[in-house]
Amino acid sequence: MADAKKVEEFIAEQRLALQGNADCGMSHYNLATGLLSLRQLDEAEKEFKEAIRCSPGLAEAYVQLGGICLQRGDLDGCLAYNQGGVNARPRFAEGYGNIGFVEFQKGNVDKAIQALEKAVNFNNMFVQAYTTLANAYMFKGLIDKSIETNLKALAVDPDFAIAHNNLAINYLEKQEYDLAVMHCDKAKSLGYEVAPEILAEIDQHRK
Repeated sequence: MADAKKVEEFIAEQRLALQGNADCGMSHYNLATGLLSLRQLDEAEKEFKEAIRCSPGLAEAYVQLGGICLQRGDLDGCLAYNQGGVNARPRFAEGYGNIGFVEFQKGNVDKAIQALEKAVNFNNMFVQAYTTLANAYMFKGLIDKSIETNLKALAVDPDFAIAHNNLAINYLEKQEYDLAVMHCDKAKSLGYEVAPEILAEIDQHRK
């Protein structure tokens, strides 16, 4: 990695800061992010835990620990840490977004919707949470709500390919084929790999 030397210097600075103040949660957090960028997961995990010990309200550290769990395939650990994050900071949108994502992965769609609705309520620019919420609505057969939510995602980022792909599927469901074709083509133009069965169905409705 090109910036590895800079990261090493950053890590050294944080270690030095901790020599002067071993109980500074932010220094532990910064050190952990440096270690994480070098893929030193075990060391980073230890420092994020130290950050929480020193600063229990540091919700971002919980989210980072959840991310490490996710990389290890530990969905339950990820869920528990993000729950800790929203307990530390009750209006923490990122924590709720991650809880929603994990609950959806686990097949708990109602719990996912509940968490994701909070995420977008607390941060109405949270484009990933909108698209995951839209997927959960689609899974429940709430197609109109799914469309409305994907459109909110596109209002934040007009080139968010996943939302265009979701809308293509939504509009196929509603037999609004012109819109399905338009959003499918947009998703493809943005580099999204649309599922072959969706492409085949959409191609049947091209004019």
